[in-house]
Amino acid sequence: MPDDRSTAWDSYSQGKPQRRQINAKGEATWFNWTQYADHGPGAEVLALNPSDTVLDLGCGSGGNLAHLATLGMTAVGVDVSGKQLDKARERWPNIQGMELHEGDATAYLAETFTIFDAVFSVFGAAWFTDPGLLLPIVHANLKPGGVFAFSQRPPVEGCYGCQASYIPRGPEADPAIVKRWDYQPDIWCALLKECGFPEVTTTVLPAPEHDKRTTGTLLVRAVRADQPHLF
Repeated sequence: MPDDRSTAWDSYSQGKPQRRQINAKGEATWFNWTQYADHGPGAEVLALNPSDTVLDLGCGSGGNLAHLATLGMTAVGVDVSGKQLDKARERWPNIQGMELHEGDATAYLAETFTIFDAVFSVFGAAWFTDPGLLLPIVHANLKPGGVFAFSQRPPVEGCYGCQASYIPRGPEADPAIVKRWDYQPDIWCALLKECGFPEVTTTVLPAPEHDKRTTGTLLVRAVRADQPHLF
């Protein structure tokens, strides 16, 4: 049975342009947590070292993955959209250490034997997957002391839990519908701590001062406990 989410994100990819060739610093690869260009922290949030293995949940066209691979990491990405992954392969054909997998994030985590040094999601699967399913399996596939970090738009006041997102598919088709999970920062902290991440920080990064848009970015960073967690 086809995954309706893959159809939705394939449609989304058709209207989303490729990442710029260089950023404001003249870099060919870079890491971006927010919806704004040249804004916010970078890969240092993940506390990685060269030769570490990192997983991107909902990697899209692979810009953040490519940057991590150029820093010497094994950078693994999973995405339900084959068209997004095609963009990644087209844009980054010669990047060593970059692996792409098509499919559901939780299914991939359930099947892989890899224990990752860090797991992250930028407006990706961590936003569009039930945290009751995702957080325990991320914990199980993350090394003790490893970082799980994700970013997304902050929740709209009063609109918490599972929400519906509509993705346009053109003037002659109904929009595709995907689910997302929005919570206040303190709820994310509680959910993560319950799943074995005792150290959690949440930050709402404000929009750049020069931008007409005002919506910030919620950045959540959690560190896995050093000891096994009993669910």
